[in-house]
Amino acid sequence: MRKRKLHEPSNEHEEKVQKLGSDVKTENGGFGDEEEPVWCLKKAQLENPTRQCPYLDTIDRSVLDFDFEKLCSVSLQHTNVYACMVCGKYFQGRGTNTHAYTHALDTEHHVFLNLSTLKFYCLPDNYEIIDPSLEDIQYVLKPTYTKEMIKSIDSRSTQIRAFDGNTYFPGLMGLNNIKANDYSNVVFHALSHVTPLRNYFLDEENYRKVKRPPGDKLSLLPQRFGELIRKLWNPRAFKAHVSPHEMLQAVVECSNKKFQIIVQSDASDFLQFFLNTLHIALNGTKKADSSIIYKTFRGKLKQYTRKVLPVNVSEEARITLSETDEFKEKSTDVPFLSLSMDLPDAPLYRDELMQNIIPQIPLGVLFEKYNGTTEKEYKTYNDNFIRRYEIVQLPDYLLLKYNRFQKNEWFIEKNPTIVNFPITNIDLYDCLSEEAKKLQKYTTYDLISNVVHDGKPDTGSYRIQIFHPGTQKWNELEDLHVKEILPQMITLAECYIQVWKLNKKLTREQRVGEEPMDFTQTPAPSNPTSNLTGQSEILNKS
Repeated sequence: MRKRKLHEPSNEHEEKVQKLGSDVKTENGGFGDEEEPVWCLKKAQLENPTRQCPYLDTIDRSVLDFDFEKLCSVSLQHTNVYACMVCGKYFQGRGTNTHAYTHALDTEHHVFLNLSTLKFYCLPDNYEIIDPSLEDIQYVLKPTYTKEMIKSIDSRSTQIRAFDGNTYFPGLMGLNNIKANDYSNVVFHALSHVTPLRNYFLDEENYRKVKRPPGDKLSLLPQRFGELIRKLWNPRAFKAHVSPHEMLQAVVECSNKKFQIIVQSDASDFLQFFLNTLHIALNGTKKADSSIIYKTFRGKLKQYTRKVLPVNVSEEARITLSETDEFKEKSTDVPFLSLSMDLPDAPLYRDELMQNIIPQIPLGVLFEKYNGTTEKEYKTYNDNFIRRYEIVQLPDYLLLKYNRFQKNEWFIEKNPTIVNFPITNIDLYDCLSEEAKKLQKYTTYDLISNVVHDGKPDTGSYRIQIFHPGTQKWNELEDLHVKEILPQMITLAECYIQVWKLNKKLTREQRVGEEPMDFTQTPAPSNPTSNLTGQSEILNKS
C-alpha cells in the first residue's frame, strides 16, 4: 500500500471539495470564467493555470531592476536567486528555511521570479504562477530577438515610451555612471553600433556553444557583453537607461582589477584590452576570420623598417654598413585592430593677445603616416629605427585612436589639438599599397561614432556622439543624458576614438560629388588662432 504524503490531499478530501464546489456553483447560478473560485491550489494549477494566483495585482513594475548582479541581498549567494516582484529585492531559495520564504512571511510579498529559469512562484504557498500578463517582465529580464527583428532594427525612426514614462530610441539608452566608469560606457556604446558585432551578440545562439577550459573567467565576458547589448537595444524596456553593473564586474575580474568601476581609466587602453580579450574569449586565433572581432575590425599594414646608420663613423664605413643585412630595409605584414593617429605637439607660447593657442590639423595630414612614403624615427634603448607604413587590407570598420595623452617624468600632458574632418566620405585610396589598390574595390568610410574627452587628463570625462541610422541624425550620450546634436558640432570637440564604417554601396568614383578627403601634402595652419573662418569652411564641406 502506497503511503500518502502529508501535503497530498486524500481521495475523500478531493471528493468533498468537488461536491462543495458544485453545490456553491449551483446555489449561485454558476460562475463566469473570471469569478471561478480556487478550492485546491495544486488542482487549480493543473486545471486552470492562468487563474490561480490572487496576488498578481501586488506586482510593482516601477521598482524592478534586473541590471544589477544576481545575488541574494542577505546571504550574497549567486545560486537559486529570486527577485521579489513587490519590492525588487533579490533573495535566495524558496523553501521553508530560505531568505525568500522568510521575506514573504515578514512583508507579505508573495510573487517571486526565478532569475535563472524565468518562472514565477507564489510564496509561502510555493506554487508556480503561469500567466501571460507576466511576459513583459520576463522579456525585460532576458530580451530575445528574431532574425526579422535584427534585420529591421536599424530602420526604426520613432521613439518608444518606457514604463517609467520616458521616451528613447533602442540603442541610444543612457548608461549609468556608477562611480568613474564613463571610460567604459563610451566604448560599450561605440561597439553596440557596429552592425556585425551588434547582430552577433543580439542572438545568443551565436556564442552560447563556445566552450572555454573549466574555471576560465574569460567565459563571463561574451556572456555579459551580450546581455548588455540586448538590453541597450530592448524595444520594451521599463526604463530609458541601463546600468552596466554586471558587465563591469566581469571586466574587473577578467582584467585582474586593471580596469575598475571606482577608478578612472583611459578609454583607448580599455578598448584595446576589451577587443583582444573578447577575441580570446570567443576562442579566436591568429586567423583573420577566427572571431567576429577579427572579421569586423582587423586590417593589415605593411611595415618597412631600417636601422639608422651611426653618425660617428666615416662616409666609407657608412656606405659599407648600408649594404649589410642589418641596415637594409625590411618589410613585414602587421595586422591591426585600430590605427593610432599622431597629433602635432602643442605650441609652447601664447599669442599676441596672451591667450592659449588651440592648434588645428586636417585628418588628411594625419593619414600621411600611412601613405607608404612618410618616414618617422623611433628610438629604443640600443638602436634607432626609421619606419614607414602603408595599408594592405582595409577593415569593414576602422577604429582610429588619437594620441592625446603623453606621460613625462612628472605628470600626464594632454594635447588640445582640434582635428578637422568630414563626417562622411573619407577616402583611403592613397594609403593603400599598389597591390591593394587593384584588389580593394571600396575605399571610402563614413563616421558612425566619435568619442570625446573633456577636461584635464586626471579629472576629465568622456562622452560619445553616435549616428542613428533610423532618423539619420546625430545624438550625444554622456552617462544618462541623451540629446540630439547638429553634425557641425562634432568637429569642434577633442576627438579621442572614432569608428568609421566602410561604404560597400558606392565606389570612390561614384562618390566624387561628395568631395572626398584630399590626402595631398598640405601643411598644417601656421597661425591657428584665427580658426573660426577656416573651421567653418571645413564644416560646410562636411
